[in-house]
Amino acid sequence: VNVLHSQGKRMIVIIGGRSYLALGQRTTENWNSVVDCMPLIFLVDPVFGCCTSYSLPALQSGFSFHLSLAQHDTIYIIGGYSMANNTRPPHFYRIKIDLPLGSPAVSCCILLGGISVSSAIMTQTKEQEFVIVGGYQSDNQKRMVCNTVNLGNNNIEIVEREAPEWTPDIKHCKTWFGSDMGNGVVLFGIPGENRQLGSEANYFFFLKCQEESDHSSEQMAQVCSQSSSEDAGES
Repeated sequence: VNVLHSQGKRMIVIIGGRSYLALGQRTTENWNSVVDCMPLIFLVDPVFGCCTSYSLPALQSGFSFHLSLAQHDTIYIIGGYSMANNTRPPHFYRIKIDLPLGSPAVSCCILLGGISVSSAIMTQTKEQEFVIVGGYQSDNQKRMVCNTVNLGNNNIEIVEREAPEWTPDIKHCKTWFGSDMGNGVVLFGIPGENRQLGSEANYFFFLKCQEESDHSSEQMAQVCSQSSSEDAGES
């Protein structure tokens, strides 16, 4: 879900995701099964409370767990997972939404230089710079590399950047999760079962993207780790 601003107007934009099977296709065996949503763009007007869907030729199949980045009247879609094909195509779309008087004008074009990733986290480090960390490159393989997204007035660029020195626990765990904490900080969590502890324990790490004061380059450093368990002996 993103919010766009164009010509003094505001619009909520919904792209991708999953849904349950249609009622006519559901049986006892697949009652809770989900599928990719149709590749449509939904515009929700927060003033009038109406919703309109758009089908664009560039969007051929549904996807979920992608990254989205909004700037003014433009949304960039990066990566994602296709449940129908069990793939993570290197999606890279630019969706422009103009809000003149009358009906919105929606267009979409495919950009070069996309990356294959799902369930990643994006945090903002500068006014026009974002960092992508985490996620998966296959069902059983985490994505350990990181990327910088440089955003200009009419262009966007994704480049690979040096990854942090991941701890052994993070390297060897099968799953991880987290969220953007703002100001270039990402919270990562790994299940406690990776440390052969009870499944109710989770371990958390802060990943901070910071600029060195004496160098022009940037570094990413893990600055804290802490167990979610109340037992300090397990930390």
